[in-house]
Amino acid sequence: MDIQRREEQIGPEEVILRVAGCGICKADLGFYFEGVPTRHPLPLTLGHELSGTVVKAGPGADAFLGKTMVAPSVIPCGECDACRAGRGLVCPHQVFIGNDIHGGFGSHVRLPAKGLCPLPDLESSEANPNGVHLADLAVVGVVATAYQAIRRSRLSAGDLAIFVGVGALGGFGVQVAQALGAAVAAVDISRERLAKLEHHGASITLCPDEMTSRELKKAVRDFAKQRGIPSWRHKLFETSGTSGGQSTAYGLLGPGSFLALVGFTPKTIEVCLSNIMALDSTVQGNWGCLPEHYPTVIDLILSGQVVLSPFIERRPLHSINESFRDAHERKTQNRIILVPETKED
Repeated sequence: MDIQRREEQIGPEEVILRVAGCGICKADLGFYFEGVPTRHPLPLTLGHELSGTVVKAGPGADAFLGKTMVAPSVIPCGECDACRAGRGLVCPHQVFIGNDIHGGFGSHVRLPAKGLCPLPDLESSEANPNGVHLADLAVVGVVATAYQAIRRSRLSAGDLAIFVGVGALGGFGVQVAQALGAAVAAVDISRERLAKLEHHGASITLCPDEMTSRELKKAVRDFAKQRGIPSWRHKLFETSGTSGGQSTAYGLLGPGSFLALVGFTPKTIEVCLSNIMALDSTVQGNWGCLPEHYPTVIDLILSGQVVLSPFIERRPLHSINESFRDAHERKTQNRIILVPETKED
């Protein structure tokens, strides 16, 4: 794909963000490799996980000028009936960066100021004691997506959180759940990923390729029984974004359990929906994260409760074609963040 810098005409309540970093999400791969349609006609610059500095501000957005920011992937309008009812994730006027408008795989991007989340002074050791890099904060949206799914599950201390698929999304979710006091099980076909999570929040790691589905379910139940956690306190999070992961997660539902579908895949699976009825369980989708939750997520990261570095890798923006292929072919276990080479405004 070609990267071009466009001279954007800035409008009211809009900003120009100088991109520090932009993560490659599975949704980007779906647009590029799998023919998932974008709402903006092609050509379109992809990229919706981004951080940077506001270098220009239109009328009504002056307060953002010079500030470092994280951009939510999906920005609700904040004014419609859905938004006023607290359902901003289904806002009919929402802006999905890199889908409705041009995204962050470039040096600069024009964005609505609404929803942007300002960052504290990252040069301050008090505000940023762990020295988190601005470019790395491009993946705040990934952590936020996991955070919102966890929050909506009503996970509390002492519950069992089960993450199926522990790449960046699931790996961050494991850390958030552990920070909230849950016992955490990580399920993944990659032993490399599981080994990493043993040091970052997982109390038990399980590889479904090394056991039958019945054995996997028994291992989860035995772990929960040892901890005295009943099935109605089991919170499952499908974060692999694969049909195999979705089948595995669905198979782990127990009486009263909760399952959040967080990962994305255009593929379908066959399930018996009556199991949800018979088990009195709950299955809920999760679309991104409301901008209002981003400050809490940033606090979790800057305080060190959620660690980014083991799950990400920075690459120069000019590597975008190779990096897309590597992500698509799963040649890396980490979330790739593309960093523009130029710093001019």
